[in-house]
Amino acid sequence: MSVLVYAESSDGRYKKSALEVVSYGKKVAEQLDTNLVVLTINSQNPTELTSYGAEKILSVTSDTLNYSDSKIIADIIRQASEKENASVSIIDSSANGLSIAPQVAVNLNAGFASNVVALPSTINPFVVKRKAFSNKAFIHTEINTDHKVIGLAKNSFGLIDNEVSGTIEEYVPQIIESNMSSIGIDKTTGKINIADADIVVSGGRGLKGPENWGMIEDLADVLGAATACSKPVSDMEWRPHSEHVGQTGKPVSANLYIAVGISGAIQHLAGINASKVKVVINSDSEAPFFKAADYGVVGDAFEVVPKLTEKLKEFKSNQ
Repeated sequence: MSVLVYAESSDGRYKKSALEVVSYGKKVAEQLDTNLVVLTINSQNPTELTSYGAEKILSVTSDTLNYSDSKIIADIIRQASEKENASVSIIDSSANGLSIAPQVAVNLNAGFASNVVALPSTINPFVVKRKAFSNKAFIHTEINTDHKVIGLAKNSFGLIDNEVSGTIEEYVPQIIESNMSSIGIDKTTGKINIADADIVVSGGRGLKGPENWGMIEDLADVLGAATACSKPVSDMEWRPHSEHVGQTGKPVSANLYIAVGISGAIQHLAGINASKVKVVINSDSEAPFFKAADYGVVGDAFEVVPKLTEKLKEFKSNQ
């Protein structure tokens, strides 16, 4: 018996979410009194995973695999799970993970719990805590199948240093090339991805036009943050749809979410509700966003944001 984690890499490097799911998997393995096995594909540095508890690493190298091959990757996870006699498979909630995890569950005839935010509260029965209703509530779900698949919600568990002397096995699964995707991937470069960002600075119609977006980017730069926008902004093509945050856009689970000139429609709030600290800057004191915010600034964004950016630059220069 073992616990299997899939640690996704991007351009050979691990994102925080991959290391977080390994940290989580190690704790689940301890609860089950078993070992942790981590599957990784096309990683430049699989030994990095041993810092978070990976006792055995199955390293797959393939020039033909790409990020859109969710069907193939799901089958590789199935093969690895069966090889290692895993009772639990754990996958993160990246854009790829959300597609892969349900397919893994089907492949293994397993019960699947998505949006999991904590370690199992009990092992027998196997019960996990999950986010529900657009992150407005939690539910406790029992998985009673022999094999269990967990989708770990981003930024819900954190990284836990747990250095072990893990082993690396060059794993060669069976890959049916005819099932591979021929879809090309258009990747943005030089920007922090919204889904992976710890800090997000987002703008709305209150910015009055795309020509004013520079102050959002300046604030994001000093914070090391990703930039985002509300749905009306992307609909008006002020910003690309890839930056649209909300129920119909990308969900955000940042440690800090700063909303500038966004009123706070229910669809937007549903998409950012999982963020830990929410800061709102808006000239309308009656904006709905203030009710959901941890901190609010009532003021003109064109005055507040540049001053905030300048103060942050001064603070950083004195560190």
